[in-house]
Amino acid sequence: MDVVAPVVLVGGGHAAAAFVNSVRRAGYEGPLTLISDEPVPPYHRPPLSKKYLSDSLPVAQIMIRAAAWYEEQKVTLRLGARVARIDRDARRVELADGSSLDYAQLVLLTGARPRRLPADSGGDLQGVLLMRCLADADAMAPHLVVGRRLLVVGGGYIGLEAAAVAASKGLQVTLIEAAPRILQRVAAPATADYFRALHRAHGVDLREGVTLRRLMADGARVCAAELQDGQRIDADVVLVGIGVHPNVELAEAAGLALDNGIVVDEFCRTADPHILAAGDCCSFPFRGRRIRLESVQNANDQAAVAAHAVAGKPMPYAALPWFWSDQYDTKLQIAGLNQGYDDAIPRAGKSERSLSVWYYRGETLLAVDAINDAAAFVTAKKLLERGASVPKAAVRDPAAEFKTWLAG
Repeated sequence: MDVVAPVVLVGGGHAAAAFVNSVRRAGYEGPLTLISDEPVPPYHRPPLSKKYLSDSLPVAQIMIRAAAWYEEQKVTLRLGARVARIDRDARRVELADGSSLDYAQLVLLTGARPRRLPADSGGDLQGVLLMRCLADADAMAPHLVVGRRLLVVGGGYIGLEAAAVAASKGLQVTLIEAAPRILQRVAAPATADYFRALHRAHGVDLREGVTLRRLMADGARVCAAELQDGQRIDADVVLVGIGVHPNVELAEAAGLALDNGIVVDEFCRTADPHILAAGDCCSFPFRGRRIRLESVQNANDQAAVAAHAVAGKPMPYAALPWFWSDQYDTKLQIAGLNQGYDDAIPRAGKSERSLSVWYYRGETLLAVDAINDAAAFVTAKKLLERGASVPKAAVRDPAAEFKTWLAG
C-alpha cells in the first residue's frame, strides 16, 4: 500500500495548535506532522512576560494542549528539530539532522524572532536578555530578585509588560525608549499617557526620547548602559524589546515571494499550490492593503483559514483583529487596527481607572483602545465587525450610552 505524504507544519506556536484543531474539525483525516525547534509542544506565549514570570507558573499550565491531545489527533510531533531547507520540486523538507520528510501540503507557521542589539553595542554580553519564547522567560526568571537593577530597552508592549512584572517583584526598573514617547508606533498619545503614568506610579524610571549608545561590560557581563548624551545607567540585567523580524528565511531560500513577511492570499496560500503560511510570519491582504500582524488572535484566525484550505473547504480571512496587554492590575483590550487614523478621541469610563480611546479616519471608526473598560471593548468590537461607526459627538458625550450605539 502507498504511504500518503503528510501535511507538514513548520513551527510550534499558537498557529500550529490552532491549525491541528481546525483541520481535524474541517474533516481532514490524513497524516499530520508538526516540526518545532522547541523541546515542548505549543504553549501560550502571552503569559511569558506576565503570569508565567510574575506567578512562577509551571510549564504544564501554559500548554495550549496536553501532549496526549496530539496523539489523539494522530499528529506526529518532531520537537527539538529544525527544518534546514524546502525542496519545492520534490515536495520535501530537509531537517538539520540530515533526515527529510515528504509533504502533500506544507504550512509555514514560523512566527517571528526578537530584534537583537548589535554585538558592537553590547548585544552579546551576558545578562542581555530577550522575551519571546519559554527559554527567554526561564532565562529572565532568576533575575527577578528584590533590589536588582533592570534596564528595559524599548517602550512597546513587551517591554512595558516585562517592566511591570519586574517592578511588581521589587526590582529597580529603568525603561528607555528612543522615540519621543512610549507606544509611538501602535497607540495614540492618550493611551501612552495612561501607561506612562501607571509605570511611574509603580516606581519605574521611564525615559522617552533617549537613545542607547552602548552597553558596558564588567568582564563578559553587562553592568551598565551609556546613553547618547553621555549618561550612564547601572544595570544588573538588560531586557531588549525593540521589535521582531518575521522568520522568512526558509521561504526566501525556497523562492517564495516576500513583502514584510511571506506573501499569501486571503486563503493563506502562497503562489506555490502546495505551500501555505499563517501567523506572524506572513503578510496578507486586508481591506485593500497588505499587512502583517503580530498577535495570538491573528495566528489562531489565520491558522483556521489555512486549515480549511488544506481540508478542501477554503474560506477567506475575514476576522477583525484584536489584541490585549496586561500590566500590573490594568488590562488593555484593543479592537481593530488604528493604522491611518487622523483623530483619536479619549473617553472616560465609568470607573476612575478606566479609559477608552476611539480612533477615526475621517468619520470612519477604525479601532478602540479600552483600558479597564470591557464595555467599551465589546461595543467597539461589535461595531467594527459590522463595519459600523458611531458619530464622534457621541464618543465625546459622557452621557451617551453604549447600548444605544448598537441598537441600529
